Amino acid sequence: TEIDWKAYMEEVEGFANGTLDYTQLKGDTGPLVYPAGFVYIFLGLYYATGHGADIRLAQYLFAGLYLLNLLLVFRIYCRTNKVPPYVFFFMCCASYRIHSIFVLRLFNDPVAMAILFLAINLFLEERWSWGCLLFSLAVSVKMNILLFAPGLLFLLLQRFGLLGCIPKLCICALLQVILGLPFLLVNPVGYLSRSFDLGRQFQFKWTVNWRFLPEEVFQNRAFHATLLLAHLAGLGLFALHRWHRSKESILALLKDPAERKHPSPPLTVNNILWQGGDKQGHAQIVFVLFSSNFLGVCCSRSLHYQFYVWYFHTLPYLLWCTPTAKLAHMPKVLLLGVIELCWNTYPSTVCSSLSLHICHGLVLLQLWYGTAPPPALHTPPPSRRPAAISKKAQ
Repeated sequence: TEIDWKAYMEEVEGFANGTLDYTQLKGDTGPLVYPAGFVYIFLGLYYATGHGADIRLAQYLFAGLYLLNLLLVFRIYCRTNKVPPYVFFFMCCASYRIHSIFVLRLFNDPVAMAILFLAINLFLEERWSWGCLLFSLAVSVKMNILLFAPGLLFLLLQRFGLLGCIPKLCICALLQVILGLPFLLVNPVGYLSRSFDLGRQFQFKWTVNWRFLPEEVFQNRAFHATLLLAHLAGLGLFALHRWHRSKESILALLKDPAERKHPSPPLTVNNILWQGGDKQGHAQIVFVLFSSNFLGVCCSRSLHYQFYVWYFHTLPYLLWCTPTAKLAHMPKVLLLGVIELCWNTYPSTVCSSLSLHICHGLVLLQLWYGTAPPPALHTPPPSRRPAAISKKAQ
């Protein structure tokens, strides 16, 4: 359980010794492939744990991070008030894999997700500039946070228009430049190619979701391109038909909100997200961000075991944000259980990977059909028969 932790410590040790060429930062598992925010955060852990030697202290720190992450997630769920309370038991106590990722493996994925959930809390408070700053910080720890970026861009355009969202995007970009500046000054190409390598190949032996494919297909670039097209198509469909609720064209999002003919109403998702007051807007933010990330997870080139934390805490909302009859609660709980079982099967099998895709497909289907806009009500045309004349009028 110490392999990744030791590799992290070896990677940041080079930076602690004065190495600023990103291509020279390496560990036992290979070269450093995370952005600069990862280096600074784990450098702090490096010094706090006696150059990485006190692993027990690191586990205590990650246990605290786990509790903080739960607090941030619960705060988001309380703002939307959609998930029944008993589901939180499964989120806290029923996932061995999540506990392992946080406290046994000490991965950087939980660090990135905790910062992301803090950013979402700020979005719910309408503190968009601070939220964008924290969102960019999360990206600097691990790039999977970019799966939330399409949803965030949609929300920024919806609230501020094109000109209004440019300052928010500049905040995101500026933080990346500031964090990476020491490395950019020494070897900019090396830093960008290592920390933002979108074409990196994954090892077939670690895949959780594509085990049923032959390895040559898994590594094929055409397969990767197909997944990318599917991802873009899914985002486009959700943006046009599930996120966008105004009667105007989606291009109206580029305008200043005050100049739009039909102001975009808060997302009601077939009136099921209506909770009254501010909860309607909160549900819109959470639905757009969580569904954006889930679409990316479904179309990922590979999911490794630590990647479960990318969407584990969003699954209850994705399942319960749609109408749920009394008898429909158990199938949703069962779906959570099967997903958990798939992630706890090591090594992954043809059955476990296929089951995971089936579960993802069921979640997507209920999101698509459960959030469809209500059908328009057609009022009968007025009768052409002349009104009867009363006797008094005669």
